[in-house]
Amino acid sequence: MKPDISWLDDPEVFRVGQIPAHSDHHYYRNNNEITNDRSSYVENLNGNWQFKFSRDPMSRPSRFYEAGFDSGDFDTIKVPQHIEFAGYDRFHYINTLYPWEGHVFRRPAYALNPDDEGKGMFSQAKDNRVGSYIKTFTLNPDWQGMQVRVRFEGVEKAMYVWLNGHFLGYAEDSFTPSEFDLTPYLKAGENKLAVEVFKLSTAAFLEDQDMFRFFGIFRDVSLMAQPKVHVEDLLIKPVPINHFEDGDLTIQAKLTVKDPRARVKIVVRDADGNRLFEDIKPANNRLEVNNQVIKRCHLWDTHHSYLYQLLIEIDDGTGKVLEVVPYQFGFRKIEINNKIIELNDKRLIINGVNRHEWNCHSGRVITSDDMKSDIRVMRENHINAVRTCHYPDHTEWYRLCDTQGIYVMAEDNLESHVTWQKLGGVEPSYNVPGSLPQWQAAVLDRAKNNYELLKNHPSILFWSLGNESYAGDDIAAMNRYYKQVDPDRLVHYEGVFHNPKYKPQISDVESRMYATPTDIRDYLENNPQKPFILCEYMHDMGNSLGGMKSYTDLIDKYPMYQGGFIWDFIDQAIEVKDEVTGQAVLRYGGDFDDRPADYEFSGDGLLFSDRTPKPAMQEVKYYYGQYN
Repeated sequence: MKPDISWLDDPEVFRVGQIPAHSDHHYYRNNNEITNDRSSYVENLNGNWQFKFSRDPMSRPSRFYEAGFDSGDFDTIKVPQHIEFAGYDRFHYINTLYPWEGHVFRRPAYALNPDDEGKGMFSQAKDNRVGSYIKTFTLNPDWQGMQVRVRFEGVEKAMYVWLNGHFLGYAEDSFTPSEFDLTPYLKAGENKLAVEVFKLSTAAFLEDQDMFRFFGIFRDVSLMAQPKVHVEDLLIKPVPINHFEDGDLTIQAKLTVKDPRARVKIVVRDADGNRLFEDIKPANNRLEVNNQVIKRCHLWDTHHSYLYQLLIEIDDGTGKVLEVVPYQFGFRKIEINNKIIELNDKRLIINGVNRHEWNCHSGRVITSDDMKSDIRVMRENHINAVRTCHYPDHTEWYRLCDTQGIYVMAEDNLESHVTWQKLGGVEPSYNVPGSLPQWQAAVLDRAKNNYELLKNHPSILFWSLGNESYAGDDIAAMNRYYKQVDPDRLVHYEGVFHNPKYKPQISDVESRMYATPTDIRDYLENNPQKPFILCEYMHDMGNSLGGMKSYTDLIDKYPMYQGGFIWDFIDQAIEVKDEVTGQAVLRYGGDFDDRPADYEFSGDGLLFSDRTPKPAMQEVKYYYGQYN
């Protein structure tokens, strides 16, 4: 298929040529590589790339991907990095409005007129910035004859990808990985990878999150080689049985098999390394271990984040190891009994926060140290749960939550606030995705990406269908999808509160934002049908939260009140040098001549953006500590 810039205007085109979403397992050549966490099947492409910034699609170097293209006038940019942080475009913070409001009149394709395809909406837009990236690499000689793919962990907002002049594909959904097969076009010697990133596409209507709006390649990029037999996807189902005394373990894997002699060894160990189970099977496209009983299993929760170790080892039939795949998993059960959410047969109490990924020096380009620091602060202050507002996080975050016992509400990359809320009122005249059939496949794809990537993490108790996107047939379809593929987790969505006719179809819980304690009591005292969660509450702006006790008091009085997630964990502010004093200062929305802006509304975290705690954290530690 030839690339078409009009895809930017079409909500029904959102992935072309991409490898299907799959589990986030790592794979290695041998056990020593596991110990060092360095796989010889993976090569990182982070670092300096050639780069050209264009102010609009019409002025971009449209043939830059060709082998003979002269890129002598290209600059150099660091990957990963937001293009704005490299100095090419203005920082812009906005909450509910789309960033073009007040500058360009634009409405979603198909939202007002079923025949309106939104032609030229972004593909010919003067406000649509473009980044053209080039990276050259030489194929590892050890990878000759292997399948090789490129993996982008995160790219905003839409991208086209080429190798050696050949088109590979197109991707949206900024916060989940995109993979493309390089194998047909690889050559000996130097290879040219070209990536064209657009700041705006129809995906922008689905990604209206309350945050600074960036674009570019902002997470890692890697080359990944596959041996002759390779684990493509892994599903682990650990279920407590026999009144939580034992565990039932099912393992399913999809394999690419190019050597019929190959064998697969499956080993399960406890946290101390004791071998509990081992089996050897011939390598087939589908691998299954069904209903293996683990006696006297340890349960996973926030107080005892006990993890078992799965190891899949593949050899070529003669004993030569081709691939090893490790994965940690935990036994726990989340369910609703008598209208109360229970984890492992005990009432669940959520001492939660919402958390944007943030670093004041690099925006949403975050480090492992940033994530570890956030986990440490949560544990120190009795925070036991996090909502990944409002998109999937870096995959390392979920592994840290597994090991450190942080409950996760894993949210899809979806928010379309301004399409249904006008000047604070509910007015869904051109809501997306709503019940529009032309938008349904895109949001279902985002749900699938979230599930397939993260399905094996014990820390994830809830799938969340996105944020502030009203409710309609499309979100109801997302709810059905999760219930079909993963009936053992709960599904959350708050927006149905504003369109209650969908309440029977959407969300296992009654979820609200900023409901007062009186509102909550009124709900819980009037024949409630679902347990109650505050997916956002308190809204920490200023020195203290204020009134937190009035919420935590509800925990003792109403068993169906299960706690909530404070808005939010960390400020979104950018550290810059003051023009007068030369001192480092933190600046918020509106400080960069960005309009429209919501100004300091981005400063509502329990931490300043340099990760210094605010006084409000003391209040959180005290009250959450009573229910930890």
